[in-house]
Amino acid sequence: EVRTMMVRAMACCVAMGAALLLTPLAQAHHSNSAFYVNKVITIKGVVKEFRWSNPHVWVILTVDDGKGNKVDWKAEGRPPGILARAGWTPKSLQPGETVTIDLSPAKDDTASGLIARVTKEDGTILANAPAPTE
Repeated sequence: EVRTMMVRAMACCVAMGAALLLTPLAQAHHSNSAFYVNKVITIKGVVKEFRWSNPHVWVILTVDDGKGNKVDWKAEGRPPGILARAGWTPKSLQPGETVTIDLSPAKDDTASGLIARVTKEDGTILANAPAPTE
């Protein structure tokens, strides 16, 4: 009986340990429910930071708010693997360059959104997904 209790206690500890290890993975990915995905707005500004990282690429863009103030917008991209297949690289955007971003704005009215596409000053378009194949 003592042995059975010890085996059960050990199994419970293993299960709890696995749950603790897997929780961050489950929380790391989220849906697009925080964004108005049926709405796209356009912002133009200067790249402050470009983060090529999992689970999502980020562009921090300093934008003139029209009132003489500068606002940093946080634009969330898709994962690096998907963007790489769409032609992006870790060097696609450089701090200091001016770009236009079409994005779905956040529902919480913060200066953030989900990237639909980025257009560079030379007209190069960085899409948020690879072109469909036939």
